[in-house]
Amino acid sequence: MTADETSPDKSAASEAPVDERYLVPALIRGLTILQRLSGESRGLTLSEVAAALGVTRSSAYRLLFTLGHMGFVVSNTDTKTYALGPEVLRLGYGYLASRDLVEVATPHLVRLRDRTGWSAHLGELQGRDVVYLARVATRRSIASTVHVGTRLPARATTMGRILLSGLTPDEVRDLYRDQPYSREAGQGSLSDLEAQLAADRANGVVVQNSGYEPGVASVAAPVRDTSGKIIAAINISAVALLTTETDLQGPLTAEVVTTAQAISRDLGFKAAAEVDGAGGTQARHSAR
Repeated sequence: MTADETSPDKSAASEAPVDERYLVPALIRGLTILQRLSGESRGLTLSEVAAALGVTRSSAYRLLFTLGHMGFVVSNTDTKTYALGPEVLRLGYGYLASRDLVEVATPHLVRLRDRTGWSAHLGELQGRDVVYLARVATRRSIASTVHVGTRLPARATTMGRILLSGLTPDEVRDLYRDQPYSREAGQGSLSDLEAQLAADRANGVVVQNSGYEPGVASVAAPVRDTSGKIIAAINISAVALLTTETDLQGPLTAEVVTTAQAISRDLGFKAAAEVDGAGGTQARHSAR
């Protein structure tokens, strides 16, 4: 899987023929309402929304009511108009935060690659997958090739385990409750996963040697936001034959943890020890 396969060119996609069987008219109308409201500082009346969509007032009202229930639209009873709601801003901030995350992390990943000699990556959790947001490739001729946009099973990978360790036990159970397990494929039960994540949470770092992909060693650590929540993870991928367990557990782990902490600080995270001062207690969100 490559970045081109997962992130097609927007202009090319817009010119491609559309199979209308897969379009959802109600969703299109709802998004059209948001687009129309985004250009109207005064808001729009129910009649104006209905006219813009070419639907009846009752149909327009149901769409607006649904969008209002979800927080994407708010109504003004005095002017009888509708405007964008706070959830639209939340989506926008989420998009910008994702771009900022990659922008902040990339120079750190470059330095991590240069210090370790191995490819460095940034990923985030999407469902039961870890999705690669950034990659700084090693300069070595032999390397594991994982491209931006690649999705890998979270529970089997170092970055995925770090990201899952940031969830509550209830969130983990909800996420994996309906997934079948196969011990022959190396999967354990849900309780096995919970125990593993508890250990990962305590360690603050995950090291694997040929765990997910034979011949590939990896070390991952968490990236936190201002609240201390794990929002992403970074890792390095090394060729197992060209490194040692001592290097993995020692200097390579130290480099990854230090880099993750530096990215977190740039995103506004402060560990408890930093807030309390030099004489404070050990950081609550320490790396190990």
